[in-house]
Amino acid sequence: VVLRPASGSRQQEALGSADGLALASDPGGTLNFLAMVDNLQGDSGRGYYLEILIGTPPQALNILVDTGSSNFAVAGVPDPDVTSYFNTDLSSTYKPQGTDVMVKYSQGSWTGVLGTDVIMIPKGIDGSYTINIAIILESENFFLPGVKWQGILGLAYNALAKPSSSVETFFDSLVRQAKIPNIFSLQMCGAGLPVSGSGTNGGSLVLGGIEPSLYTGDIWYTPIKEEWYYQVEILKLEVGGQNLELDCREYNADKAIVDSGTTLLRLPQKVFVALVQAIARTSLIQEFSSGFWTGSQLACWDKTERPWSLFPKLSIYLRDENSSRSFRISILPQLYIQPILGIGENLQCYRFGISSSSNALVIGATVMEGFYVIFDRAQRRVGFAVSPCAEVDGSPVSEIEGPFTTADVASNCVSSGSFQELWIASYALMSLCGIILLVLIIRPLIPPRCQHPYTDNDVVNDESSLVRHRWK
Repeated sequence: VVLRPASGSRQQEALGSADGLALASDPGGTLNFLAMVDNLQGDSGRGYYLEILIGTPPQALNILVDTGSSNFAVAGVPDPDVTSYFNTDLSSTYKPQGTDVMVKYSQGSWTGVLGTDVIMIPKGIDGSYTINIAIILESENFFLPGVKWQGILGLAYNALAKPSSSVETFFDSLVRQAKIPNIFSLQMCGAGLPVSGSGTNGGSLVLGGIEPSLYTGDIWYTPIKEEWYYQVEILKLEVGGQNLELDCREYNADKAIVDSGTTLLRLPQKVFVALVQAIARTSLIQEFSSGFWTGSQLACWDKTERPWSLFPKLSIYLRDENSSRSFRISILPQLYIQPILGIGENLQCYRFGISSSSNALVIGATVMEGFYVIFDRAQRRVGFAVSPCAEVDGSPVSEIEGPFTTADVASNCVSSGSFQELWIASYALMSLCGIILLVLIIRPLIPPRCQHPYTDNDVVNDESSLVRHRWK
C-alpha cells in the first residue's frame, strides 16, 4: 500500500522515488506502521520510552528514545532509580564482547561492557534481531528519580558510537537484518501537559517509514549537514514575527541538532540572551524574575488563568532542500511555557522551556512535541510536519510555513569546522608532529657545519604557530 502523498512537491518526489522509502508492506509483513502508533510513553521532562524485549527468555525493559546519541545501553545491575534491569545471567543468547565502554551526555554518564543479544519490539517490526548492547554497570546522574525507563536507545549515526564508530548501531542493525528502509519517524505527544506528570502521554516511533495518520499538511525537509548527530542548518529565529537580527552563524555555533533526548530548546548563549530580551520586550508582562529565564524559578498564576496568551510565538527558519529557499517551524507559548505539577493548591506554576547552551543549538522536546519528525537517513534529510496531537484546548500549538527566500542570509551558516574536517585536521596535525619528531631524531646526526644557525627570524611566535590557529 503506497502511503498517500502530501500536496507539496517534495513529498511527492520522495514517494515516487525508486528506493521505496514511503512504502508500507501489508499488515502481515515485517512493517505495519499502524501497529507502531502509540508505542511510546513518557513526557518531555523525563523522556519518551519504548518497550523492548531483550534476551532469551525475553526480559521487558523500557528504553529511552534518544536521537542525540548512538549506543544502545541498558541497566545491568540494580540501581536505586530503576525498577528493573537486564540480567545477563538469565539470557542464554547473551554474548559478552569483553570491551569496556563509557558514554558521557550533556547530563550524566555511565560505564559498562559491550555484548550482543537478541531483541524484539512488541509494537515495532516483527521478528528478533541480534543487536550490540552495552550493559551499564555504573552511572552518575543518568538514571534519575522518577524515570520509568531502564536504558537508552541511541538513534544517531555510528560516528558517535562508543568506544568507536565500528560498533554497529541499533538502527543500522535493524536496517541490515530486517531489510527495512533506512528511515524512522517520531511523534511525541506531550504538548501542554504537565512536565513529569503521569508519564503516559504517549507518542510513536515508526521504524522504516512514515505513518500518514501522524501528521497533517506537507512534510518539509531540511538537509542533514553532517552524519553524526542529526545536524541541520538554522537560518534565523523570530520572536512574535520579529527577526532577532543575529548573524546566522550564531545559531549554528558550534552545531545545531535535532535531539529527542534533550528536554528543552537549547540555544547558544548569545542567541539565548537575545531571545529572552525579545520575549520580555514582546510579552504583556513587564516584570520578570531573571530566575524564571535561567530555570531556577517558576512563574505561577491562579489555576483559572491561562498565561499563554501573554507570550509571543517563536519561529525557527531551516534551509530547504532547495538551498535558495527556507521554511519555518513555529511553536506557540503552550510548548515553551510548560506547566509543572504539584506546586501550590490554588496556583498553577510554569517553567521556561528554553535554556542556554555552551556547545550547540538543540531542537529538543520543547519543539519536537509540536511536530512529526522524519529522520530520512537514506536521503540525508530531516522532515517536519505538523502533529495532530500538538493541540491544547482543541487548538494547534505548532505551525509550518514556507517557502521563503534565503536571499537575506549567508549561503552557508554552518561553521567550516565540521566533524569530518576536524578529523582531517587531526590527521594532518599528527602527520606534522611525526615529521617534526623525525627531524628532531635526525638532526643530532647531522654534522654541525651542515646545521643552519638560528636567527631572530627563525623563532616561532604565537602569531605564526598552530597554537593560535589550531582547530577548535
